[in-house]
Amino acid sequence: MLARTVEVSRRYGDTLALDRVSLDIPQGGVVGLLGPNGAGKSTLINLLVGLRRPTSGTVELFGGDPRDPRSRRRIGVTPQETGLPSTLRVRECVQFVARHFPDSVPPAELLARFDLADLARRQTGGLSGGQKRRLAVALAFAGRPSLVFLDEPTTGLDVQARRALWDAIRDFADKGGTVVLTSHYLEEIEALADRVVVVGHGRVLADDTVAAIRAMVGIHRVSVSATELPDLPGVVGVERADGRTSLLTPDADQLVRDLVRTGVPFQGLQVQPTTLEEAFLTLTSTGR
Repeated sequence: MLARTVEVSRRYGDTLALDRVSLDIPQGGVVGLLGPNGAGKSTLINLLVGLRRPTSGTVELFGGDPRDPRSRRRIGVTPQETGLPSTLRVRECVQFVARHFPDSVPPAELLARFDLADLARRQTGGLSGGQKRRLAVALAFAGRPSLVFLDEPTTGLDVQARRALWDAIRDFADKGGTVVLTSHYLEEIEALADRVVVVGHGRVLADDTVAAIRAMVGIHRVSVSATELPDLPGVVGVERADGRTSLLTPDADQLVRDLVRTGVPFQGLQVQPTTLEEAFLTLTSTGR
């Protein structure tokens, strides 16, 4: 096991940020951490990388104490907020970080991997927010880590840069690396994560694959094209867009039967499982 928390709680004064959280991070793949603001995601990462200590419970990193520098040598981290020395050039930042590791990635290779080669001579103070974010993520991979923690890594990136970063994360995981990723972009979690951990109210609300978490809330989307639909039993939500009406229901089969019985003309019937976003909102609102 690369990292683990056992019955971990963390308080900030009277605020309980984490409440007896147990979590295992085995080798390989991408773990997506989801949760609303204040749910405890960043606190959990800070405990795992040794930036904070738990109020109670146990945290392990590579079998040791995360606060021990020897345990941290095999990790890479990009926190939500990163301060880069504004007068250093991009290449100098990479070289500085790389020199902290006995077997680092050559700076030219790292810059190319994260599409930063053209910025190598630019001072970091002159970079855009998205460029700084790409550099901060690249630095997490400088020491050839086994385990990387990325806290909102694509904030401020345009679509093209975000997709390029996704490719870099997938490549790292495909080669045996492990990534723990938080993101407000749920499509990012769907695209990358092998496993999703939903955190809310300081607790782990769900821990499974994307498909399993969708199924957990038991909601399906029945979508049709129709001029007007009557009120139907079992509908828990209605959405209209681009001439289609989507009905959210826990029993799609029964809803389709009820719809046919009304005699209302419709076309283009589609029945789909709930999206990760809908499952996430349901889980975090109910706290189950």
